[in-house]
Amino acid sequence: MPSFFDTSIEFLKGVGPQKAALIGKELGLFTYGDLIQHYPFRYEDRTKFQKISEVHADMPFVQMKGRITKLDTVGELRKKRLVARFSDDTGEIELVWFKGIPWVSKKLRLGVDYVVFGKPAAFGRKINVAHPEIEVLTTQNEKTSFLQPVYHTSEKMKAKFLDSKALSKLVRQVMVLAERHIYETLPQQLSDQFGLIEKHFALWHIHFPSNSELLQKAIFRLKFEELFFIQLKLLTLKVSRVEKFKGQVFRDSSLLTTFYNDHLPFDLTNAQKRVIKEIYQDMKSGRQMNRLLQGDVGSGKTIVAFICMLLVVSSGSQASMMAPTEILADQHYEGLKEYADKLNIGIAKLTGSSKTKERRVIHEGLLSGEIKILVGTHALIEDTVQFKNLGLAIIDEQHRFGVAQRAKLWNKNVSLFPHILVMTATPIPRTLAMTLYGDLDVSIIDEMPAGRKPIKTLHQYDAKRLEVFGFMKKEIAKGRQVYVVYPLIEESSKLDLKDLMDGYESIARAFPENHISIVHGKMKPQDKDFEMQRFVKHETQIMVATTVIEVGVNVPNASVMVIENAERFGLAQLHQLRGRVGRGADQSYCVLMTDYKLSKEARTRLETMVRTNNGFEIADVDLKLRGPGDITGTQQSGVLDMLIADIAKDTKILQVARNAASDLLDEDPELSKPENGNILRHIKSLKKTAVNWGRIS
Repeated sequence: MPSFFDTSIEFLKGVGPQKAALIGKELGLFTYGDLIQHYPFRYEDRTKFQKISEVHADMPFVQMKGRITKLDTVGELRKKRLVARFSDDTGEIELVWFKGIPWVSKKLRLGVDYVVFGKPAAFGRKINVAHPEIEVLTTQNEKTSFLQPVYHTSEKMKAKFLDSKALSKLVRQVMVLAERHIYETLPQQLSDQFGLIEKHFALWHIHFPSNSELLQKAIFRLKFEELFFIQLKLLTLKVSRVEKFKGQVFRDSSLLTTFYNDHLPFDLTNAQKRVIKEIYQDMKSGRQMNRLLQGDVGSGKTIVAFICMLLVVSSGSQASMMAPTEILADQHYEGLKEYADKLNIGIAKLTGSSKTKERRVIHEGLLSGEIKILVGTHALIEDTVQFKNLGLAIIDEQHRFGVAQRAKLWNKNVSLFPHILVMTATPIPRTLAMTLYGDLDVSIIDEMPAGRKPIKTLHQYDAKRLEVFGFMKKEIAKGRQVYVVYPLIEESSKLDLKDLMDGYESIARAFPENHISIVHGKMKPQDKDFEMQRFVKHETQIMVATTVIEVGVNVPNASVMVIENAERFGLAQLHQLRGRVGRGADQSYCVLMTDYKLSKEARTRLETMVRTNNGFEIADVDLKLRGPGDITGTQQSGVLDMLIADIAKDTKILQVARNAASDLLDEDPELSKPENGNILRHIKSLKKTAVNWGRIS
């Protein structure tokens, strides 16, 4: 049976099918539940009245009491407007209407006391208020002070008289009807612990707050509840996965000991040691590992991945590593093969360009168990690829793979799922990781290997180009190499390609003695690879490229990264590009080139890059600037589809809510205790499709 909250808004007084369809199309609101959860985005303070003499154009809005002393219709045709002189005992101001003039002029009366509300603006030397809200002054509206909710609406809706005020009336209508249907969703103990007001009270005061204190309490209650239920869902999934999915047990560390003693090329950082310990605990626990490994560019995730593979291979199982591009797969393969060969471990690479004959040999080697480590791209998840016993599946740059693709790796071992280690070099802010990957265990490598010099980042304007060229020449004279990167927002963009070719020509003129590689997305893969290999082999000193080099080129000799039109890149992309240098022992530099004209947001991005090399700090700034959906590359439906909480701003509430959800599940994993009945009832009442458990359904 449909619930009260599923009732269509067309049944509200003054709506009907046509307006309901318009509201649905413009705002995505179809039911009573949708309307109740269409929260105001700001509030106008109707608790104060301003005198006309106090009004100035910079004020966001004003509320005044006074009388209309004169009414005139001015101008002709499209320039026609209605002008009213409005005065109080301190002065006079003009009220102006450009639309609905006949209707407004019939309504207004001279000498009557009115309350006027609107946005003041300067018109020449005068101040006026265009299209103000105006109503006759009564003892009620003079004494009733309140915070007026302001709702998102649209021009099409306003044309049908569905402005913010009209929506407010509809919400009030629904809230009166809904009062007996809104039940409490949280246990009394939680409400007492965190000082939460009741649910129905919170919903009323988010829309119609009596004062700012009650508004803040309503906001806190609703944000806490939304984040609490999201975290509860993620933690429930985690608990059930841990209980449900058994994992292979890997305790043999003999290969690892040999590698440590005889072949480890450098000392591990404390962060790497900590992460390896966390992974080892998972692998010998008897439960399937499902862990996210975060590490900044160059923090040494690949060596950690290899050490984890050794734990698996020691026990006679196999490991795989899947990367999103052939370039990255090649890089991982070359890096891992060097170590694997020293220990006589069979390793192979499988990508889209692997020949049929090679594939046959690989398939046989995997089934026989001769190949212990397989590195590759999406080719790894093809049905024809079968392992003798896959014990560990590592997925690099996991945000580039879909959930369905990742799930295929699970099914490579049906009896016991392989352990899963997901790696990313794009640092994810803690709040975002807790919300998106709250059902995974998270390990973080948060320190760089010893001996690495921090990359020096400079912001230069185009006028300093000759100085930058001079600096590049000095670095090349020392035997170093240089990247020059141009933005390519769309691979088909002719304008961007022209910028790249113009840039290439100007660099060719400025550096006649040097060899230059050029790489962009319109090139054939083999041509791209040929140019990259020339640069890797030091046959060319400068690589002019688009962002195709963002992931996957490891040239320790490259010490300068020049990024043209740096304002056109996002922070994460700038940070990834910068990570292409600083891989050797030499001091490396990143030069951000821009025009003088920059938006406020672009300046913040550039200042952040110059100030810090810390990827997690950069990710936090990025989250605040762009919002969570953009950072993950996709609006992760449901989880990030929040109604009131904002994970960029509500870090503290998120942490409190997660701790509360975790404590609750520790005490009552099945939510079977009577005091948690509210939570269980709420979850059961939701539609199966509702991802955000914080919703009214």
